[in-house]
Amino acid sequence: MDLSRTYRWEMPTKIIFGTGSSRQAGEQLRLLGGKKALLVTDRGVEAAGVLFGIYEGLLSAGVAYALYNGVAPNPTITNVREAVALYKAEECDCLLGVGGGSAMDTAKAAGAVMNNPDVNIRDMEGTGHVPKPIPPLVAVPTTCGTGSEVTSAAVITDSERKYKIPILSPLLYPRVALVDGSLLTTLPGPVVAATGMDALCHAIESYTNLNTNPICDALDLQAIGIISKWIRPAVANGNLEAMSYMVLAATMAGMAFPNTRLTIVHSMSQPVGGHYGVPHGVANAVLLPLVMEFNLLGNAERFGDVARAMGEDTTGLTAMEAARLSVMAVKEMSRDIGIPENFKSYGVKEESIPALVEDSMKSGNVAVNPVRVTREALAAILRRSM
Repeated sequence: MDLSRTYRWEMPTKIIFGTGSSRQAGEQLRLLGGKKALLVTDRGVEAAGVLFGIYEGLLSAGVAYALYNGVAPNPTITNVREAVALYKAEECDCLLGVGGGSAMDTAKAAGAVMNNPDVNIRDMEGTGHVPKPIPPLVAVPTTCGTGSEVTSAAVITDSERKYKIPILSPLLYPRVALVDGSLLTTLPGPVVAATGMDALCHAIESYTNLNTNPICDALDLQAIGIISKWIRPAVANGNLEAMSYMVLAATMAGMAFPNTRLTIVHSMSQPVGGHYGVPHGVANAVLLPLVMEFNLLGNAERFGDVARAMGEDTTGLTAMEAARLSVMAVKEMSRDIGIPENFKSYGVKEESIPALVEDSMKSGNVAVNPVRVTREALAAILRRSM
């Protein structure tokens, strides 16, 4: 630990973890003063039937709701505007985000637009550009990836520019996160694989960048270990135990990375998703081992820690030899759970590299990457991903 630094860790979200905890959504909203919630989700979550227990909890708590189920996989400015319009029309006073990161990010962004009508959503890009807090938000994850239920970030796609807008503000934190593994047991294996790898990226990137801190280190290493043990059975059969551990790990990683930031995995994955619609977890999973190889030289000891957290035996190895095992372990995990090795099937083309590089360089994660980032380096990594 570097005693010359001052460390900061912020976590204002109340977390309630356990089977059936999602049924407390109504009670928690009522305690926050809510009388009518805008329930933000997508049609897939609605069709899966996971909302029934939440509906019952809202009814028993006496909290009314209006349903917005139009969230897209990469949520757009249009999604946010539609949610805001419904919130106003239905005279809601609080928010309930149920789903993956897309639903929770849409709820956050809609709340930011709702309470800051004079600020264009495009002008909220970056850190600290949301002047007023969002309405009370309860977040319920139904995937094991983004950790958005405990983060201060929302990512919204600007379809006109094919650009993902990162919005970061402590005023975006959900007030309550209800983390219920029973909501994830019907997820298809490929969704578990992609979202689980997103959570692994969060933990590895948070642990190996230049802005780490001891509290986040503990959360990150624990999350890496849990995912390494449980992602394969979670993909294979989605049983309650495996899914509960996976969503717990995603939440733990989400508690860490807003306080540390990430690396250039996310710097590049967001433009790839914005330009080509690649699912966020898949984009991260394809890029992760390539970026790890690039970053080994800058933080070998920490990558060795990652290898050990993933169950690799590093006894007698040098720091760099141990670090290389982390890359091997990630590649094996991705192969086992069916993650594609590259973006070929998504039609990502080499002629788009200059635009992807320029969008990647706008990311705040570039500054904390453990190896100095150049446009040429980003272009080389992107070529390898194709």
